[in-house]
Amino acid sequence: MNEVSSQHASSRLGGTAVEVDGQQLTAAALAQVAQGRRPASLDQAARAHVADARARFEELASSNIPIYGVSTGFGELVHNWVDIEHAGALQENLLRSHCAGVGPLFGREEVRAMMVARANALARGYSAVRPLVIEQLLRYVEAGITPAVPQVGSLGASGDLAPLSHIAITLIGEGKVLLADGTTAPTGQVLREHGIEPIKLSHKEGLALINGTSAMTGMACLLLETMRAQVTQAEIIAALALEGLNASADAFMTHGHDIAKPHPGQVQSAANLRALLAGSTRLSGHGQLAGEMKTRAGDEKNTGTGVFIQKAYTLRCIPQVLGAVRDTLGHCATVVERELNSSNDNPLFFDDGELFHGGNFHGQQVAFAMDFLAIAATQLGVVSERRLNRLLSPHLNNGLPAFLAAANEGLSCGFAGAQYPATALIAENRTICSPASIQSVPSNGDNQDVVSMGLIGARNARRIIDNNQYILAVELLAACQAAELAGAVESLSPAGRAVFAFVRERVPFLAMDRYMTDDIEAIAAQLRAGALVGVVRAAGAAVN
Repeated sequence: MNEVSSQHASSRLGGTAVEVDGQQLTAAALAQVAQGRRPASLDQAARAHVADARARFEELASSNIPIYGVSTGFGELVHNWVDIEHAGALQENLLRSHCAGVGPLFGREEVRAMMVARANALARGYSAVRPLVIEQLLRYVEAGITPAVPQVGSLGASGDLAPLSHIAITLIGEGKVLLADGTTAPTGQVLREHGIEPIKLSHKEGLALINGTSAMTGMACLLLETMRAQVTQAEIIAALALEGLNASADAFMTHGHDIAKPHPGQVQSAANLRALLAGSTRLSGHGQLAGEMKTRAGDEKNTGTGVFIQKAYTLRCIPQVLGAVRDTLGHCATVVERELNSSNDNPLFFDDGELFHGGNFHGQQVAFAMDFLAIAATQLGVVSERRLNRLLSPHLNNGLPAFLAAANEGLSCGFAGAQYPATALIAENRTICSPASIQSVPSNGDNQDVVSMGLIGARNARRIIDNNQYILAVELLAACQAAELAGAVESLSPAGRAVFAFVRERVPFLAMDRYMTDDIEAIAAQLRAGALVGVVRAAGAAVN
């Protein structure tokens, strides 16, 4: 049997069902469904509204008047009249012709997120599909039937046509489905194994399934949840690096943020750092440093003392940089969740009987949000790698061994090689984050003459966020090495000691040069799982 049964079981064992109603679905709830942690069902009030809208739309369509995609061709073929007797064939041919995506397949969670996002958009009722269509999507999600969806092919207007076609065609029993081992099987075969009958589409339903932004939006919801964990973990790792370098916590004092510069993200980031560093005896305050400077200066009026009463930006401006990342994340979440709860296809049919021929399928808002998220994620990686450089450089690391080599500097290279992938990934991220949202290329006989490329933006953001897991993993390993070389483990804050212990359970101290790829991969996997957040909360650090 394929992955269906295991995902079905995990969904049934989850929490309360997420009600899909087209009105109030959050990115977090969608992610929980996509990950199999909660089931989803069509809200009954929404179902009644959808059924009523469909009944009224069928009456309108039966009058055989020109309605785009119902009695006309699609795109630049809109001038062609199609008789209503071909309603089903028109919709099925649309799906078949647009199942032309190429390249590697999206991951299982990503496809499930797209399916839930599409179900939610259709649940608003203005797309005028039958409830059966939405319920079939959600039935697949519940059963773990995941369509095989190639990553390349969407222009982001008229929506995510190619990826959504690869999803939609499985509803009629065609196309391919992902199996647990990463291979694919014909949809019909999988449906027979589960006793599920394919559905037959009627007028507009194929168009409604694919003519929208649900691929980019579903994927964006997952990225938002991953990025929320990543920014908190970046603060956790930064705090440990501060302790390893015997830095100062004074730059995170309440007044400097809550009163002086109250950007919400900055305020939260500073609060997190205060919580993470609470109880540390490794950090020097401004008063202590000022006193040491005066002592070293003695009676000299103008002299170097070697005491830096404030630290470099990567140690001092963490709330300003990561706080800005937090604010960007908040903005992107607002845009994405608004799109998630929108009717984003064409045409739309409203409760007053008005038929709206427009362009709600256009993904420009989400495209901008994904480019913005990619930029913010890139900068998160930049500040991590620069702090890593400070940990490793003998000119910057406050007297620690060069490259944190435990012994025999020169004979041993320490973390020198581990820095290279982090630095390389910074260059890669900067290359990737060139905005996709301005790369419009006309298509479809110049009918689609300005497109959003929003799914490309989401895929770019995903690559950058995943690259960051490696950058952060190297910084975390280096911070632990620094703390141990400084003999400071017992002086760390409770949160710092908990993180240190968590890492050492998985990766030992680098006493001599060794093969490090496995070490980095092991910690990066923990970061992908968001593990550090739970570690520091269990140690008493109230981080968000």
